[in-house]
Amino acid sequence: MAQSIQETQEELIEEFGLFDDWADKYEYLIDLGKKLPNLSEAFKTEENVIKGCQSRVWLHAEKQGDQIVFEADSEAVIVKGMISMLIRVLSHHTAEEIMQADLYFIDQIGMSQHLAQTRSNGLLSMVKQMKNYALAFSAK
Repeated sequence: MAQSIQETQEELIEEFGLFDDWADKYEYLIDLGKKLPNLSEAFKTEENVIKGCQSRVWLHAEKQGDQIVFEADSEAVIVKGMISMLIRVLSHHTAEEIMQADLYFIDQIGMSQHLAQTRSNGLLSMVKQMKNYALAFSAK
Protein backbone atom coordinates (compact mmCIF):
# COMPACT_ATOMS: atom_id res chain seq x y z
CA MET A 1 0.00 0.00 0.00
CA ALA A 2 1.14 3.53 -0.74
CA GLN A 3 2.67 5.62 2.00
CA SER A 4 0.63 8.32 3.63
CA ILE A 5 1.48 11.95 2.97
CA GLN A 6 2.77 12.18 6.52
CA GLU A 7 5.03 9.11 6.17
CA THR A 8 6.59 10.53 3.00
CA GLN A 9 7.19 13.87 4.73
CA GLU A 10 8.88 12.09 7.66
CA GLU A 11 11.08 10.23 5.17
CA LEU A 12 12.19 13.49 3.52
CA ILE A 13 12.89 15.10 6.92
CA GLU A 14 15.04 12.09 7.79
CA GLU A 15 16.90 12.21 4.45
CA PHE A 16 17.70 15.92 4.78
CA GLY A 17 18.68 15.34 8.41
CA LEU A 18 21.64 13.28 7.17
CA PHE A 19 23.33 16.46 5.94
CA ASP A 20 24.91 18.91 8.34
CA ASP A 21 25.34 21.94 6.16
CA TRP A 22 23.22 23.66 3.58
CA ALA A 23 25.66 23.18 0.73
CA ASP A 24 25.09 19.42 1.04
CA LYS A 25 21.34 19.85 1.34
CA TYR A 26 21.28 21.95 -1.84
CA GLU A 27 23.36 19.28 -3.56
CA TYR A 28 20.82 16.66 -2.49
CA LEU A 29 17.95 18.87 -3.66
CA ILE A 30 19.62 19.21 -7.07
CA ASP A 31 20.07 15.42 -7.22
CA LEU A 32 16.37 14.94 -6.51
CA GLY A 33 15.61 17.32 -9.36
CA LYS A 34 17.86 15.42 -11.74
CA LYS A 35 16.00 12.19 -10.91
CA LEU A 36 12.63 13.69 -11.77
CA PRO A 37 11.38 12.04 -14.98
CA ASN A 38 11.21 14.43 -17.92
CA LEU A 39 7.83 15.93 -18.61
CA SER A 40 6.46 15.24 -22.05
CA GLU A 41 6.80 18.26 -24.36
CA ALA A 42 3.04 18.02 -24.92
CA PHE A 43 2.50 19.20 -21.33
CA LYS A 44 4.98 22.09 -21.49
CA THR A 45 2.23 24.52 -22.34
CA GLU A 46 1.46 28.03 -21.10
CA GLU A 47 -1.56 26.77 -19.17
CA ASN A 48 0.65 24.33 -17.24
CA VAL A 49 3.13 27.02 -16.18
CA ILE A 50 2.85 27.82 -12.48
CA LYS A 51 2.31 31.53 -11.94
CA GLY A 52 4.41 33.13 -9.25
CA CYS A 53 7.59 31.17 -9.87
CA GLN A 54 10.73 33.00 -10.89
CA SER A 55 11.84 30.11 -13.11
CA ARG A 56 9.45 28.37 -15.44
CA VAL A 57 7.78 25.37 -13.85
CA TRP A 58 5.30 23.20 -15.68
CA LEU A 59 2.89 21.13 -13.65
CA HIS A 60 0.60 18.53 -15.15
CA ALA A 61 -2.00 16.64 -13.17
CA GLU A 62 -4.29 13.83 -14.12
CA LYS A 63 -6.71 11.65 -12.30
CA GLN A 64 -6.02 7.91 -12.27
CA GLY A 65 -8.84 6.12 -10.53
CA ASP A 66 -9.46 8.13 -7.36
CA GLN A 67 -5.89 9.35 -7.18
CA ILE A 68 -4.24 12.41 -8.65
CA VAL A 69 -0.87 11.95 -10.33
CA PHE A 70 1.43 14.92 -10.82
CA GLU A 71 4.26 15.39 -13.29
CA ALA A 72 6.41 18.48 -13.55
CA ASP A 73 9.53 20.02 -14.96
CA SER A 74 11.51 23.21 -14.58
CA GLU A 75 14.42 24.93 -16.24
CA ALA A 76 16.09 25.53 -12.86
CA VAL A 77 17.65 22.56 -11.08
CA ILE A 78 16.90 23.76 -7.55
CA VAL A 79 13.27 24.38 -8.49
CA LYS A 80 13.12 20.96 -10.11
CA GLY A 81 14.32 19.50 -6.82
CA MET A 82 11.63 21.38 -4.91
CA ILE A 83 8.81 20.26 -7.20
CA SER A 84 10.14 16.69 -7.15
CA MET A 85 9.73 16.65 -3.35
CA LEU A 86 6.18 17.98 -3.62
CA ILE A 87 5.35 15.33 -6.22
CA ARG A 88 6.81 12.64 -4.00
CA VAL A 89 4.65 13.81 -1.10
CA LEU A 90 1.38 14.59 -2.91
CA SER A 91 1.21 12.46 -6.06
CA HIS A 92 -0.84 9.23 -5.97
CA HIS A 93 -3.21 10.51 -3.30
CA THR A 94 -6.87 11.41 -3.40
CA ALA A 95 -8.03 14.99 -3.97
CA GLU A 96 -9.29 15.04 -0.38
CA GLU A 97 -5.90 13.99 1.04
CA ILE A 98 -4.05 16.55 -1.08
CA MET A 99 -6.37 19.41 -0.15
CA GLN A 100 -6.06 18.62 3.56
CA ALA A 101 -2.32 17.98 3.53
CA ASP A 102 -0.32 20.01 6.00
CA LEU A 103 3.08 20.23 4.34
CA TYR A 104 5.19 20.71 7.46
CA PHE A 105 8.31 19.08 5.96
CA ILE A 106 9.21 22.30 4.11
CA ASP A 107 9.83 24.08 7.43
CA GLN A 108 11.28 21.03 9.14
CA ILE A 109 14.07 20.54 6.62
CA GLY A 110 14.85 24.26 6.82
CA MET A 111 13.69 25.08 3.32
CA SER A 112 11.73 28.16 4.37
CA GLN A 113 14.74 29.75 6.12
CA HIS A 114 17.30 28.95 3.42
CA LEU A 115 15.47 29.81 0.24
CA ALA A 116 15.57 33.26 -1.24
CA GLN A 117 12.23 35.05 -0.86
CA THR A 118 11.41 34.60 -4.56
CA ARG A 119 12.06 30.84 -4.36
CA SER A 120 10.00 30.60 -1.19
CA ASN A 121 7.12 32.33 -2.95
CA GLY A 122 7.58 29.98 -5.89
CA LEU A 123 7.40 26.98 -3.59
CA LEU A 124 4.14 28.29 -2.11
CA SER A 125 2.81 28.82 -5.64
CA MET A 126 3.62 25.18 -6.50
CA VAL A 127 1.81 23.91 -3.40
CA LYS A 128 -1.15 26.18 -4.13
CA GLN A 129 -1.35 24.98 -7.74
CA MET A 130 -1.26 21.31 -6.69
CA LYS A 131 -4.03 21.93 -4.18
CA ASN A 132 -6.01 23.82 -6.85
CA TYR A 133 -5.77 20.82 -9.15
CA ALA A 134 -7.01 18.61 -6.33
CA LEU A 135 -9.92 20.98 -5.74
CA ALA A 136 -10.79 21.02 -9.45
CA PHE A 137 -10.69 17.22 -9.68
CA SER A 138 -12.81 16.81 -6.54
CA ALA A 139 -15.44 19.10 -8.04
CA LYS A 140 -15.73 17.04 -11.24
